[in-house]
Amino acid sequence: MNAQRTLRRPVSCTGIGLHSGNKVTLSLKPAPADYGIRFQRSDLGGLEIPATVTHLGGIQYATGLTREAVSVETVEHLLAALTALGIDNAIVELNTPEVPIMDGSAAPFVYLIVNEAGVKRLPAPRRYLKVLRPISLSQGDKRIALYPSDHFKVTYSISFDHPLIRHQSRTMRISEETFVEEIAPARTFGFLKEVEMLRQRGLALGGSLDNAIVLGETGVLNNALRFEDEFVRHKILDVIGDLSLVGYPVVGHLVAHRGGHALHTAFAARILEEADAWRLVETTIDSAVAPVTVSSPVKGAARLAN
Repeated sequence: MNAQRTLRRPVSCTGIGLHSGNKVTLSLKPAPADYGIRFQRSDLGGLEIPATVTHLGGIQYATGLTREAVSVETVEHLLAALTALGIDNAIVELNTPEVPIMDGSAAPFVYLIVNEAGVKRLPAPRRYLKVLRPISLSQGDKRIALYPSDHFKVTYSISFDHPLIRHQSRTMRISEETFVEEIAPARTFGFLKEVEMLRQRGLALGGSLDNAIVLGETGVLNNALRFEDEFVRHKILDVIGDLSLVGYPVVGHLVAHRGGHALHTAFAARILEEADAWRLVETTIDSAVAPVTVSSPVKGAARLAN
């Protein structure tokens, strides 16, 4: 049996909200089988918000969830880490509305999960959403589709009118190991010319060169990129997190071009609507993946709470 997983022990970290600029404490806690990933606002009595597309909230430069007028924001990087590491059930407790941005990637969350919390198997089978026929969605020049495959694979292409990006494309079979090594360290990015506009709208108030790649007219203001194609790798990170809102790990080949959170989450809803295009299965070809280890977090990426 390919068993469901949760965390072995509770763990916490502190950070800054990318858009709010507020300090936040995040705690990850074990949960029982079939519980799923649920967010709790400890500052609002612990109301739970399941990480599913039915609770999709505002999509404005980040993915948010909402329930009964209570919201959590910027959930995509944490959800990508939990999903890629095979964590099916967990409580995510926050004392403010926004998940901390950490260093702008998923690497700090990977370290927190693997090295601090640990992983525990549960006595219940994991169910996968296996794609049987193509599903697609287009919005102008943006498009996304999911095709049958025996494993989860992502092909992503981006196009920006910037000399450092232009056109980037990458295809990757997503496993725990490839996510940890090739995708998780890729940071979110933005353009210097848009920063003031965002801040006037109350966004990116916590953004800095420590938690985002900032692009000037001809290059990055940060010291260096972690990958030559870090931009498209981060888009893959984002779509893994957003697609997790279907509620099951996906077995299929995801192909996206010029996507963003709005397209990703709309597609997650489309997948569930087209129920004849997939079925739930309990085993996959990738069912015997060895657990990964992380030697150290990206420098300066995480600070554990006492």
